[in-house]
Amino acid sequence: MTSHGDAELVLKRRPFGSWLLGPADQSTRMLRIRLRVLMTTFSIGTNLIGAGVVFVLAVFVLPGPPLTDQLQRFEAIFVPTYLLFAVLVGVVWSTHVALRYTRWVDEERPASRREQISTLRLPLRLTLIEVVLWMVAAIGFTAVTIVIQPENALRIAVTIFDGMIVTCAISYLLTEFALRPVAARALADSAPPRRLLAFGLKARIVLFWAAGTATPVAGLMLAAILALIDGTVSATRLSVMILALGIVALGNGLLLILLSAKSVVAPVRSVRDALTLIGQGELNIRIPVFDGTELGSLQAGFNRMAAGLRERERIRDVFGKYVGPDVAREALTSDRLGGEERFVAVLFVDLVGSTKLAAERPPTEVVQLLNRFFAIVVDEVAREGGFVNKFAGDASLAIFGAPAELIDPAGAALRAGRALSRRLSSELPEATAGIGVTAGIVVAGTVGDVRRLEYTVIGDPVNEAARLSELAKNTPSRLIASMSTVDDAGPTEGAHWRPGDRVTVRGRSEPTQLAVPASLR
Repeated sequence: MTSHGDAELVLKRRPFGSWLLGPADQSTRMLRIRLRVLMTTFSIGTNLIGAGVVFVLAVFVLPGPPLTDQLQRFEAIFVPTYLLFAVLVGVVWSTHVALRYTRWVDEERPASRREQISTLRLPLRLTLIEVVLWMVAAIGFTAVTIVIQPENALRIAVTIFDGMIVTCAISYLLTEFALRPVAARALADSAPPRRLLAFGLKARIVLFWAAGTATPVAGLMLAAILALIDGTVSATRLSVMILALGIVALGNGLLLILLSAKSVVAPVRSVRDALTLIGQGELNIRIPVFDGTELGSLQAGFNRMAAGLRERERIRDVFGKYVGPDVAREALTSDRLGGEERFVAVLFVDLVGSTKLAAERPPTEVVQLLNRFFAIVVDEVAREGGFVNKFAGDASLAIFGAPAELIDPAGAALRAGRALSRRLSSELPEATAGIGVTAGIVVAGTVGDVRRLEYTVIGDPVNEAARLSELAKNTPSRLIASMSTVDDAGPTEGAHWRPGDRVTVRGRSEPTQLAVPASLR
């Protein structure tokens, strides 16, 4: 299985399936140089392969009378001459056509829909140049053979035609390979145009079947027919013919299959490696779309999927910032957010004199002060596993035990209250805040309308915590809890508190036994 690092390395170093094609962000100048080198090398190589096929077929396979001395001298001079001429003309002609249809690359602008189609059809156009040059060779050498030795004209024509098919099939695959970076810039992550998909993988497979299988088999059948017509072919000669044609068929077929398989595997592998990274949480992935068939649609579809996942993750992140990660997680994974009774601890913190601050300071300073204040609150509440339920002006309500359950919600809230008291006095001396902590049974769940929902807690502990925060504003520690909350906490946390006065807070009929930090008397 591909590891995260391996897959990322493959995508960065070989975005087009081969290091020969360079990185995705290479400069236009570097792309042009790389393209010319590859196209020239491939043109020379494919034409040499085609010439080799012609030589094997003419000498060892197709039966016929020996070439006359005059025809041999002609071929010895003009075959290499024309081969060199065809390569030079093909390189110049192909470069001119490629520059013409990819002018938008040099202009460094996106390709139009028409330019996309022209760019993706460029391998076919360049292959047709090879067809023209080979057809000129077939017509010219066949005509000369008819004049010098007519009985060998059919053999010469057939061998050149077979060499043309082999050369053009290989040339198409290699040209398509070399033009992948250009195709990627043309498509720019979009799917190939529909009119190109009609000649997609199916047409490609049929073409390579014709070049790799049908042509050698047809050559074998033609050799058998010529042997029957000649009537003088010995068993040894027939065996040599079959062996030679078999070697050509195997070599040509293997080369075409390998190139064809690479053209299919490269886009599939890019999607596979990117899926590996997606599965491991790396969503910032984009693969270049460089194939003009259904495989290009697959690559573009992956990029759309990755973009959708990134957008979904961004929405989840923003959603979590507004309602809290626990509420967001519960809302996205279950429907358990209906009202339910829960034992929770409540921490209410309220700034002292915020109205005066707003009147005396510029609005930007007030906002900055509130942001520093809330940052400390969120930090300490999150440290103890709590959930900041809401910000109300200059006050904040935090819940411990809902929606995520805690083993000791009361102890967590009391620890958070003590930490807040210390940090606010040392880090925010220009503003003071009252902190109230209580615990008890509340109704926790969503309230509102189907068009606008909010997760909150409702119950007496919430009101009591708000009232205690008002009392705390007039105490040295700025922190008061109910003694019942201290009793509900673990013994370790309880040792940090001592009983205070009994007070009947506003809105309640029963008195509340207060608790204050033991370190402050």
